[in-house]
Amino acid sequence: MGAYRKILIIKPSSLGDVVHSLPFLNSVRQRFPEAEIHWVIAKGLEGLLEGHPLINRLIIINKDSWKRISRAGRTIREFAEMAGMMRAEGYDLAVDLQGLLRSGLITLLSGARERIGFSEAREGSVLCYNRRVRGGADIHAVDRYMKIAGSLGCDSSGIVFSFPRFDDSMPAVVDGEALADTYAVIVPGARWDTKRWPAGRFGKVASMLPFPSVVVGSAADVPLAELVVASSDGKARSLAGRTDLRGLMRVMKHACVVISNDSGPMHIAAGFNVPVVALFGPTSAERTGPYGPRHIVVRGAEPCAPCFRRKCHNLACMRAITTDMVMQAVRQLIA
Repeated sequence: MGAYRKILIIKPSSLGDVVHSLPFLNSVRQRFPEAEIHWVIAKGLEGLLEGHPLINRLIIINKDSWKRISRAGRTIREFAEMAGMMRAEGYDLAVDLQGLLRSGLITLLSGARERIGFSEAREGSVLCYNRRVRGGADIHAVDRYMKIAGSLGCDSSGIVFSFPRFDDSMPAVVDGEALADTYAVIVPGARWDTKRWPAGRFGKVASMLPFPSVVVGSAADVPLAELVVASSDGKARSLAGRTDLRGLMRVMKHACVVISNDSGPMHIAAGFNVPVVALFGPTSAERTGPYGPRHIVVRGAEPCAPCFRRKCHNLACMRAITTDMVMQAVRQLIA
């Protein structure tokens, strides 16, 4: 293990999963300070890692376009070109933290002499590794990734979310008005519809807070953000669709509390050790909740949760979470 000169980390997505991988990166860099570390990242998420002092090269892949049957020929050519590029790099070690068919194939095509992934990886990706580590199903993703770090002889006891350097000065204005020194961040969006708490309830919570709120999200979340603002009695303003990832990190880092669905921005806040009130329904907080002791997870008492379903006819688990439950958690964190 002391002979690793070039290391490839394969963790293309999603936003929260990449944040969960940052302690792994820090641990590997501490163990192998002279090694070159390259990272495979999905197009659109590269802003999270660009300029990172622990990463020597980012390999950006357009994984979403690879799903289209109509461009299968082009996808095969892109895979072949990437394989040639990676083999020319001469990796000693490739680590697949994603554990899916696509990431497994990238691990195999890297030509690395040692290829590591989880023994329970899905979609047949486990066949692409020549070394396997048991991660486990019911532990947090951060701790799961650190199991691979431990197998490499890294110190897996200290968890450090090593974000890249960026301008983290206080965000100045929203809609032309100065942002308050003390503010909450509200995250009403999530990749799955089933993970979303009703936007109007977020707005109700914003109206009850003793300080203003900023609503964040992607361009697709703008309608949700507008509903939050409309229900906030003038206490919330929206930045949805108006920040890049670095801007999102700035807003998160200076918040006094973040109220969020299970989402990528939630994990950024937790990585900065900003107190988070996380609303969970169909997913497991034990696996993907905000990491660390400074956060509160609010869940309804529905017996079907967590079901891990992306579609549901009634969303009972999220609707069972009341504004009073959320406000109680917020008061506990800001007391």
